[in-house]
Amino acid sequence: MKIIVQKYGGTSVGTTERIKAVAQRIKGYIDNGYSVVVIVSAMGKSTDELVRLAGEITAQPSKREMDMLLSTGEQISIALLAMALHEAGLTAVSYTGSQIRMVTDGNFTNAKIHSISSEKIHDALRSNNVVIVAGFQGVDRDDNITTLGRGGSDTSAVAIAAALGVRDCEIYTDVDGVYTADPRIVARTRKLREISYEEMLELARLGAGVLHSRSVEFAKKYDVRLHVRSSFSSEEGTIVTSREEMMEKFVISGVTAKSDEAKVTIRDIVDRPGVASKLFGCLGENKIYVNMIVQSTGHDGKASISFTVKKDDLARAKELCGGLKGDLGGTSVESKEDIAIVSAVGVGMLSSYGVAGRMFEVLSRENVNIEMISTSEIGISCVIDSKYAELAVKIIHKAFLEENQ
Repeated sequence: MKIIVQKYGGTSVGTTERIKAVAQRIKGYIDNGYSVVVIVSAMGKSTDELVRLAGEITAQPSKREMDMLLSTGEQISIALLAMALHEAGLTAVSYTGSQIRMVTDGNFTNAKIHSISSEKIHDALRSNNVVIVAGFQGVDRDDNITTLGRGGSDTSAVAIAAALGVRDCEIYTDVDGVYTADPRIVARTRKLREISYEEMLELARLGAGVLHSRSVEFAKKYDVRLHVRSSFSSEEGTIVTSREEMMEKFVISGVTAKSDEAKVTIRDIVDRPGVASKLFGCLGENKIYVNMIVQSTGHDGKASISFTVKKDDLARAKELCGGLKGDLGGTSVESKEDIAIVSAVGVGMLSSYGVAGRMFEVLSRENVNIEMISTSEIGISCVIDSKYAELAVKIIHKAFLEENQ
């Protein structure tokens, strides 16, 4: 049985006409001898509408009941798509996450997948059905409906492909692949034919919104090859695969900027073992995600620590730092919200020299001050003033991806 897994996002099934178009695309695969498993998101902005309705009832809805509510969006999509496939002359059956036993933990609104039973899907495929599964949802061990959080439908699709032992998973969205930069910012950006799991993970973490990092982590772990494509054209998209399978390895594959983080600085901390552990242990216990960290040490036994957190967590982070300030010997807690993190990512950095120096030189020529620096083996990130975010992306992209074309 030649199985392919496909996922269609909310814009791809945003109207009944688009659902009919998706059905025709699936029919093309069936006509070419494939058995198709489809994971579907809620239609268009219907999830946002459900959130709005909940907000009209209460300002603090139960997370369990929010999952019960939000899961209905995908159920509408799968039923309508099954009907469209029936109209196209195909046999099809739709399932919720609970019906295929996508078992998760009990962390409502952001559940993690524990296991998936492939038996029901295989049985339906053997009966020549197109199998349609509601993305974004599962069920915990007490049979409570759960949702998987941001990017949940992508994660559902990759997890189902892994459970079925399928190598290829197509992710259909409103863009036709992964680009070297946001086309809305950079005019000469180009679509990548392929990109490694590691690069895609780094880009997703650093602001590229094409795929959510959890789905890429799943794909890498279970060696599922992703194909990011547009549901509005027949063009080839971008393959997300292992480094070893890539034909080309660019020094820089992508440039991103994100402005959803803020910087916190604690001044004049006593420079002794255990201080950082106490600070970041406290933040971790309070579920505050810390991205970049920089520590500078003076000559008087004092240190300053700067780090970035999500803007939504800034108030709580400052409160916790204020409470710890005395124990740490710090003199003040400062914050800055108008920052951006601009990053360059590429597996080619592993075998190239001088990438960081060139990036810093490009920024300095435009008088863009770098406030923090973080590096990995395939990425360099700089915290800069947010007003320079778009400029920084353009000039870095030009230096690494346009001047050598």
